[in-house]
Amino acid sequence: MTDVPPYGTYAPAGLVAAITRRTGRIPAESWHGRRLALFLRRLGISLLAGRPLDVERYGARMRLHPYNNNCEKKVLFTPQFFDPVERAILKEHLSPGCTFIDIGANIGAYSLFVAAFAGPSARIVAVEPQPDVFDRLSYNIALNPFHTVKAVACAVADKAGELTLFVDPRNRGESSLKIVGTNEGAQIRVPAVTLLDLVRSEGLARIDAIKLDVEGAEDLILEPFLREAPVSLRPGLILVENGVDQWQLDLPKLLESHGYRERTRTRLNLIFERV
Repeated sequence: MTDVPPYGTYAPAGLVAAITRRTGRIPAESWHGRRLALFLRRLGISLLAGRPLDVERYGARMRLHPYNNNCEKKVLFTPQFFDPVERAILKEHLSPGCTFIDIGANIGAYSLFVAAFAGPSARIVAVEPQPDVFDRLSYNIALNPFHTVKAVACAVADKAGELTLFVDPRNRGESSLKIVGTNEGAQIRVPAVTLLDLVRSEGLARIDAIKLDVEGAEDLILEPFLREAPVSLRPGLILVENGVDQWQLDLPKLLESHGYRERTRTRLNLIFERV
């Protein structure tokens, strides 16, 4: 990435800097504040005119492109709105030296958040199948001194091989192995592995927490893993995007049968803890 402008080239300035400061101070529980944040975010994106911004979020440096990725928009302009309950539980549950797997890592917000507090002996595996989003993830990882995050360019599925990924051009964070995209041009072929194969290839002896954000394929990934993996590899904490309308099986019931209880649910996610 020697031809990429160095970090700081796109530091917030002028009105854009003022907008990011203002939106970042809006209370998460304020309805009117959220409406104001959306208005200011649209204004800020218009002023950026296609440029990214270099910022620090959650204790990590990031270069964010807030255009066709809702995750980047939220992390850039309203980081306090980005999964605050989920982040608090992860920080409570994970200790220095932990092992964390981030499936559907996007541009690395979760992985870098964990890396910022997990210490130099942590193991963090960030999995992202989309080539352009993977490039952003890799760049963000390289910006930081943690040396504990490894980016893996593949999909995780119920079987290994090459699969079709349906890409949503309006929000790259909602691409899926299951849901047909909006047009024929939004399909790419990507390599896929099972979760158990991923864990074995990375040489992981335990998993303290795992996050799955794969747009309705969470059940297809977890069912064979829980059936085939040794008990020692079962994660202490499982965070999944709530895909109850898309899952082919009752994922909460499956997790309960393997010794998990639902700890909490938010607007977007379910969190299960191993009992």
